[in-house]
Amino acid sequence: MSPLERLTMNLTQRGAEALAKGAELTGDTKTDTVNRALQVYAYLEQLRTEGGTILIRRPGQDELEVINFL
Repeated sequence: MSPLERLTMNLTQRGAEALAKGAELTGDTKTDTVNRALQVYAYLEQLRTEGGTILIRRPGQDELEVINFL
């Protein structure tokens, strides 16, 4: 596999908005944002398949919330 792989994809409006928001928040390019998102997704899926639980704590709250991916 080469160091770069070209990908053509169609995004839903929600996906395109999420990509734009992610790039805006980080200052990364859309390409970098997609690459980072895929790495995070793969990591979270690996944790899930190994029986792990993904928890978040929202700002200003003490309780943890379980995150479920469909």
